[in-house]
Amino acid sequence: MPNESLTSQLVPHLSLLATLRNTGNVTRTAEILGVPQPTVSRRLAALGHALGAPLTVPDGRGVRLTRAAELLADAAERALPMVDAGVRLAREEIEPASGRVVLGFLHLLGRSLVPGLLRAYREQAPAARFTLVQGSLQGMIDRLVSGELDLAVLAPVVADDRLETVVLDKQPIHLSVPAGHRLAGRHSVRVTELADEPFVLLEHGYGLRRITDDLCAAAGFTPKVAFEGQESDTVRGLVGAGLGVALLPRFEPGSPAGVAEVPLYPPVHRTIGLAWRTGEPLSPAVQAFRDHVLGMTD
Repeated sequence: MPNESLTSQLVPHLSLLATLRNTGNVTRTAEILGVPQPTVSRRLAALGHALGAPLTVPDGRGVRLTRAAELLADAAERALPMVDAGVRLAREEIEPASGRVVLGFLHLLGRSLVPGLLRAYREQAPAARFTLVQGSLQGMIDRLVSGELDLAVLAPVVADDRLETVVLDKQPIHLSVPAGHRLAGRHSVRVTELADEPFVLLEHGYGLRRITDDLCAAAGFTPKVAFEGQESDTVRGLVGAGLGVALLPRFEPGSPAGVAEVPLYPPVHRTIGLAWRTGEPLSPAVQAFRDHVLGMTD
C-alpha cells in the first residue's frame, strides 16, 4: 500500500495509538476515547492490515505495541499537539465572541469612523480580534475579491457584481485651499472656478482621486496636477504649504492650521459603505461584526 494511503487511514486514529501506548489496555483505551471496545479492536485490525503487520502483541493481561506501531505512535504524539493547537485556532477563528475579522479600509477612514466601529463592537465582544489593513479604494476591492479581506469599508461605494455593499454614511466634500487663498473666505465655490488652479491629488486608484477627476471632467476641464500623494493628511499638508488646492472630506473637528475649507456648490458628498464578497458565506465571527455594523446604521 502506498505511504499516502496508509497515512490517510492513520490520521483519524492518532489518538488511538497514542492512548493505547500509555494504557496498554484496549478496554481502558476505549473508555478514554469514548468508543466501544469492539470499535477500537476493529480499528487496530484495519490499521494492521493496511500496514501489513499487527500493531499489538499480547502482554500479560494487556497488550503492547509492536516496534512498527511504536514508530507510528511516536509520530502520533508529536502530531497531536499541533493538531490540538490548530483546532483551538480554528475555533477561535470562527467563534463570534473571540474570532478574528480581517477588515480593510481607506487611510482617511482610520481617523474616526473605523475606530468608532471597533470600539462599539468590542464593548459587546471584548475578546473579538481584528487584523486591520489600509490602502487605496482599488487596493481594498482587489484584496477583498481575492479573499485576503473578510470585510472592507469603502468610499465611495462602488457597483461591482462581485461585492455586496451597504451604505453606512455620506460625507460632504469640500474644497481645501491655503488659508490666504483668494477663495478662502467664500461661502461656497463651484468646481468650474477651479480650472486654473494647481491641484494636490491622491494617486490613481484612490476614491477621492476618482471623485475629483469626475467632478472636474463634468465641469469641462482636467485638473492641473501639482503633486500626488497616498494619504489625505499629506495632501492637506501640501495644501497648507500653499502648493495647491484639493477636494477632500471636511476635516474634523475643524479645519487644520493653514487650510481653509469651502463648501462646494452644488453640494457634493461621497458614500461610505461596508462590502463583502457576493454569495460567499461568512464565518460566525465576521457575520457577527458585519451585523453589528449594519445595525448601527438602522
